Amino acid sequence: MSNYTAKEIHLVSRPTALPTTENFKLVETELSPPGPGEVLIDQRFLSVDPYMRGRMREDAVYADAYQLNHAMYGGAIGEVIESGSDKFKPGDIVLNGGAWRDRILAKDKTLGLIQPFDPEQLSLYLGTLGMPGLTAYVGLLKFGEPKEGETVFVSAASGAVGANVCQIAKLKGCRVVGSVGSDSKAKWLQEECGVDAVINYKTCGKLTPALMQAAPEGIDVYFENVGGEHLEAAINVLNPFGRITACGMISGYNEAQPGPRNMMLIVGKKLRISGFIISDHGDMQSQFLADMEAWVRDGKIKSKETIIEGVENAIDAFLALFSGDNFGKMIVKI
Repeated sequence: MSNYTAKEIHLVSRPTALPTTENFKLVETELSPPGPGEVLIDQRFLSVDPYMRGRMREDAVYADAYQLNHAMYGGAIGEVIESGSDKFKPGDIVLNGGAWRDRILAKDKTLGLIQPFDPEQLSLYLGTLGMPGLTAYVGLLKFGEPKEGETVFVSAASGAVGANVCQIAKLKGCRVVGSVGSDSKAKWLQEECGVDAVINYKTCGKLTPALMQAAPEGIDVYFENVGGEHLEAAINVLNPFGRITACGMISGYNEAQPGPRNMMLIVGKKLRISGFIISDHGDMQSQFLADMEAWVRDGKIKSKETIIEGVENAIDAFLALFSGDNFGKMIVKI
């Protein structure tokens, strides 16, 4: 049994707009050997996600705020290297909450054993087979309730959640329209994922006319990841009794954004808006994993990852989420 050190990223000040490197600090800390019910984990992959921006606020809304001068946390996959637990042994691969650090001492009750169908695709359990995939599955199927032949519009359509929404909707027999920020992302969605039409919101001009052209018969379901102009355009083009699944609104995470100017259409069109937090829907985890693993094995669901190496680069990886530099799920490899 040995003592270990860990590198971890601390939040040292709360950003008021777009975070910068000045809001974070790389810290080295000592870890004790695991006691009873504890395991020591070497991280393999860390997840950085847009929702983490909300936890940097002192008045975080749907999850506890990160504490200043403490390590931040989120989804991670690691290997047990020492164990004081009868539940896990060295060599086990575990899902844990110790992102933003390269090694962690964790309670065994906070861990989940991963038995990957393909060890070469381990990082998928932070993306398509993890929280983002579950978010897509629950948000679309439970709250969007897509029906065969309907049109589904997805913003941030090449992202970790959005790309899975697009492909699940196609599997359910829907016509799918996506919005992305580059032609390369649009090409991947159409050629690899079978998306019917893709809008590059950076070059299309006004979004509402572009969406009307991409969906001439209107849209029935809008999967909301962006907010702002995207939400306004979706409300304009939604058919009567359309459904909006509100997963996130990344355009407003770093500054106050004016609300859509057409909210009264919600009444006239009899639209339904459903916000949800994925942590409330663990009851769908087993069915999700059974379906999604089968779809991935059969090549029916494709995944895209942007992988940045080194915990010291986790800050840059996180900030890239807000500039659109990532393509698919952002992963930090240790």
